[in-house]
Amino acid sequence: MLFTTVYGAVSSISVNPIEKKPLFHFYPGSLSLTVGSWSCNFSCPWCQNWEISKRIGERQFMSPEDFVKMAMDLGCEGTSISFNEPTLLIEWSIEVFRLARNKGLYNTFVSNGYMTLQALKLLIEAGLDAINVDMKGDKEAVKNFCGADVEVVWRNCRYLKEQGVHLELTTLVIPGVNDSETTLKEIATRIAYELGAETPWHLTAYYPAYLFNAPSTPVEVLERAYTIGKEVGLKFVYIGNVPGHPLENTYCPNCGQILIERYGVRTTRCYISKPICPNCGQSLPIVGLVGKVRRG
Repeated sequence: MLFTTVYGAVSSISVNPIEKKPLFHFYPGSLSLTVGSWSCNFSCPWCQNWEISKRIGERQFMSPEDFVKMAMDLGCEGTSISFNEPTLLIEWSIEVFRLARNKGLYNTFVSNGYMTLQALKLLIEAGLDAINVDMKGDKEAVKNFCGADVEVVWRNCRYLKEQGVHLELTTLVIPGVNDSETTLKEIATRIAYELGAETPWHLTAYYPAYLFNAPSTPVEVLERAYTIGKEVGLKFVYIGNVPGHPLENTYCPNCGQILIERYGVRTTRCYISKPICPNCGQSLPIVGLVGKVRRG
């Protein structure tokens, strides 16, 4: 018999803009109560959250009931299991999702996408509404650096789309690991043809951390990756970890009209209250527009 050692063990908890996940096309401007636990099922040497993902620390317990109550008391629109790999917290997450859905809150995951289909089914049945999945590189890079099979991640992404879960992908662009034109084009092409051209792809800048000391990702590399994504037909490509960059905004893929302005991990202005471009009438794959922006 197996026992989890991290059920309800909280390493960090905070109210976050949904954009921090990043989820740009899901309830923009809303807030989610975000929680993380300890450890991970990947071995990435560049982990940006290594303080909690590479160890099991103090087990400060929080019940699913208390977590959902806190989300509501703090005025959050939803929940997010994040920071470290949330699949390790799956039993607790399932209970949270059921309670949160009954209270009218949305539920999100920020994950490396490395779990069984059975686990995904349980999460979806419990109330998983949206997920951001890290697509860390090609088959060789993910095997060598993360100790995993990237085809499992692609399989799970396809399944999530088939089940109607809102999906966005993120690639932390790391010099010497996944920043080659070949690798970036492969990822972008697979997103377009396996998940759909409207699936958002976030390209985020890496900074040296944990056991990795490669130099930080130049903005020019992110901009080139953005161009690659657009050239293969992706309609929504974003640059992250570069606050103030114009490519963190959402533009209409048909006419180029600016639809949502952002700064860093926060929506600053939303020009739409329904998923239609006000300039050309283009339908937009944006869920949960509420016609308001949370500030502060």
